[in-house]
Amino acid sequence: MRPPVTEVIEAHRVLARLLAPLDDAQVRAASALPGWSRGHVLAHLTDNARMFARLAEHALRGELVPAYDGGVDERNAIIDANADRDAAGHRAELAARTAELEGIWQRVGDAGWSRPVTFRNADISATVFARWREAWIHMVDLDLGVRPEDWPVELARHAVDFLLCRLPAGTSVRAEDLPREWFTGDRTGPVVTGRVRDLAAWMAGRTPAVLPLAAEGLPGLGPWPPHPPQSRG
Repeated sequence: MRPPVTEVIEAHRVLARLLAPLDDAQVRAASALPGWSRGHVLAHLTDNARMFARLAEHALRGELVPAYDGGVDERNAIIDANADRDAAGHRAELAARTAELEGIWQRVGDAGWSRPVTFRNADISATVFARWREAWIHMVDLDLGVRPEDWPVELARHAVDFLLCRLPAGTSVRAEDLPREWFTGDRTGPVVTGRVRDLAAWMAGRTPAVLPLAAEGLPGLGPWPPHPPQSRG
């Protein structure tokens, strides 16, 4: 599958426009993520771009490096250390890291997308899809006007694909606005219906414009897809 490089670049442009009028007080204010300010979300988006650029840079040299040498503790420490930047600092650092990531992608070439990386035991292509998810989902978390109904349809469809493992085995997911149905296991469980953006938002733990429906009530969501991936067993 073609990695959505053009689509991610457009998401970066939407994010830049969203942040253009942001002031320092707004950066310090709470985001939609419990315990995180908008500065934390921005620090995460910035370092996520740096991390994916690092993985791709090494992969193009035939090298495998961990996403974070210090694991999740290092990731969290970087976010905490940089969350307090002022608005201008966040904009500048995010722009620099985003440009670095996009520049590396321009060097990959058709044959390079399948080069392996340690992130989810996947390849460079998978990190492009991951960045697409990160950009649009966290734009909602910034609580600056972007909502799941603003997500591109293809991003929403991809998010349902990626998050399907959060549903109990046997669950079916049916989009009302697309000729598409997803299922886990033998389809003996609940059938969840809704518009594809609403389905994606609900499965991502965000607030949809209209909550999807299931005859016996929506099933509970399991954890976010783990890293590294795990089979259902």
